[in-house]
Amino acid sequence: MYHFIQEFHKGWAYIALLLLVVAVVNSFLGMSSKKEFTGKDRKIALFGLIATHIQLVVGLILYFVSPLGSAAFGIMKDAALRLTSLEHPLVNIIAITLITIGWSKHKRTTDNVAKFKSIAIFFGLGLLLILSRIPWSLWF
Repeated sequence: MYHFIQEFHKGWAYIALLLLVVAVVNSFLGMSSKKEFTGKDRKIALFGLIATHIQLVVGLILYFVSPLGSAAFGIMKDAALRLTSLEHPLVNIIAITLITIGWSKHKRTTDNVAKFKSIAIFFGLGLLLILSRIPWSLWF
């Protein structure tokens, strides 16, 4: 079961990253062209939000069923172990919090450019944080 959850977390990450990139690019394009924020734009951002939240839930399940979740001693000395058991989960929780804040801010705004701007900024910051803490050596 652990191996299945690990592979699902790894595979779903591609989908979540792709949807986040699409949402960020769509928001920057909408913001720069000052177009109307339509239902299509809302759905693109919503799919990115949902995908990252699914990734978070699966990641938390994986963390607590994996040996990394219980390896509390000696983490700080080993950079690879520190990345996967401390930095990756913590920074990604912060990133998904930023993405959620961006989604909430866009809902409270009535101006089209401001909607695109809040999604572009917060989803973009979240994407950068996620990309900064991916254990790339384990991905390829």
